[in-house]
Amino acid sequence: MRQMALIVTDPATEETIAELDPAGIEETDAAVARAKAAYKEWRAVAPTDRARLLRRLATLVEEHAEELARIESQNVGKPIAGARAEVGMVAQVFHFYAGAVDKHYGQTIPVAGGVDMTFREPLGVVGLIVPWNFPLNISSWKLGPALACGNTVVLKPAELTPLSALRLAELILEAGIPEGVVNVVVGPGRVVGQRLVEHPDVAKIGFTGSTDVGRGVMQGAAETIKRVTLELGGKSANVIFADADLEQAAAAAPYAVFDNAGQDCCARSRILVERSAYDRFAELLIEATRNVKVGDPSDEATEMGPLISGQHRDTVASFVEGDPLFRGDAPSGRGFWFPCTLVEASNDDRVAREEVFGPVAALIPFADEEEAVRIANDTPYGLSGSIWTENGARALRVARALETGVLSINSNSSVRPSTPFGGFKQSGFGRELGMHALDGYSEIKNVYVATG
Repeated sequence: MRQMALIVTDPATEETIAELDPAGIEETDAAVARAKAAYKEWRAVAPTDRARLLRRLATLVEEHAEELARIESQNVGKPIAGARAEVGMVAQVFHFYAGAVDKHYGQTIPVAGGVDMTFREPLGVVGLIVPWNFPLNISSWKLGPALACGNTVVLKPAELTPLSALRLAELILEAGIPEGVVNVVVGPGRVVGQRLVEHPDVAKIGFTGSTDVGRGVMQGAAETIKRVTLELGGKSANVIFADADLEQAAAAAPYAVFDNAGQDCCARSRILVERSAYDRFAELLIEATRNVKVGDPSDEATEMGPLISGQHRDTVASFVEGDPLFRGDAPSGRGFWFPCTLVEASNDDRVAREEVFGPVAALIPFADEEEAVRIANDTPYGLSGSIWTENGARALRVARALETGVLSINSNSSVRPSTPFGGFKQSGFGRELGMHALDGYSEIKNVYVATG
């Protein structure tokens, strides 16, 4: 029986932009078989040649940057300016891992009676499961280190946003990477994703998504003792001390939550403000939020687009109870629009406990440094966060005290191609990006040679 077509929708217009035949278990198994068949040849490619192919892929992404950005903008509802920046990062990621291929070193270890050495060996076939909020970007974060280490890949993009991954697969072949090395399979997570997790020929799963689904990935992977990297949810704190540059912190804060319409696991959606500066900061934040330009993603001036679906909009709306501190403007009519929203809360409220994944920020006062740390850490998550203060010693004290994987001081940035990214606690484990990501796509082999 033929499955129903997979409908791909423009979130800004609710119009259908593509209809695809969804893959099932048979197609997933075939993709794994292709990757397995290609593995021996791909792992044997000389490091300089593998680096050259990844560099060629990076160049092709740059050459097709506008096309890829347009695809991503329309499929996800991203403002075109933001989509261009994301595609630029995709190219940077592939350039970085092209340069990392021959720098993932083993060691020699002094031992008695001989020489001991370690090698970094690829895992084999890896399954990469990518979410809908940053489809192309997160695909590159996983593909770069996986391919650099010599693995072959089955990539499953989210069924809501598969178009950029399908186009990237064409560029991968154009770059000269052999057929079968990268296989893109589009289908429901409960079918394709679950099969990759359970498949005996898949050695590792790299997953980005919700914490609830991440638990299921861990459970499924246990049957075959698969390696797993999980990048899961977040409820990150943006901690504002009274001695900070309040104007700068307030001007930056909206974009730490409302970028990508708040559909970002790194969103600093809990804004913790020292009580003595709370009223002034709230005034500044409301004014900065009022200036966020929400509208047509194809408009060069737009800063925030729609949410991904009507169902998700209903979920986001459920977090806003009563009258918010501020509610911005958003287009009416067709499209999954939701305004920038600020609410006042305590850290016990649902809006401060659960991941909203939408443009809603909770302002929470604190009395002093000790309470700021306590509130910031009072969450099952630990992905990102920011600290705003002019006191350097305090900044480092708080940074060491916070239970989170990625922090910025007097900044809200989280991600760079050359630095590790990942979380503490229920935000997952393993690291993406930087040289650290290579550890998750390779095994250490120890070899001892007797010389006596």
